Amino acid sequence: MPVTDVTKDLESRTITVTSEFAAPVDRVWQIWEDPRQLERWWGPPTHPATFTDHDLTPGARVKYYMTGPDGEVYPGYWDITEVAKPSRLAYDDGFADADGEPQESAPVGSSTVDLLATDSGTQMVMTATYPTAEDLQKVLDMGMEEGITQAVNQVDALLAA
Repeated sequence: MPVTDVTKDLESRTITVTSEFAAPVDRVWQIWEDPRQLERWWGPPTHPATFTDHDLTPGARVKYYMTGPDGEVYPGYWDITEVAKPSRLAYDDGFADADGEPQESAPVGSSTVDLLATDSGTQMVMTATYPTAEDLQKVLDMGMEEGITQAVNQVDALLAA
């Protein structure tokens, strides 16, 4: 299993997911950069993702949706804030309406992805910070920890393909 640790900290309003991959940093970066590869792992197996807009440029908006087993669609977006290829990506991650526009009442997490070279490949550290502890708790109650863990645990198969 790629996920080695999940740390939730309501005081700092963060959830951090750490994972390890037996692949170089450049290869792990590709799973973020290529929307077709991203679709193969972003979202748990029961809720696969489809990316409709994908541009990893600061100021751009990435749009996607996940489809549940019952066919229900769950739109989301990332507002890209920082790109330091191939080691860092930062974005604001939120829930969207049917048109892909932000849901004003839903929590938005400021997320970072850091890819660090290790002796055995790459360590990926994903951290999401929410404006309030209540916002973090809301996404945790929605199953974020389980969902992101299941999603990231699909990456090994993608990297091996």
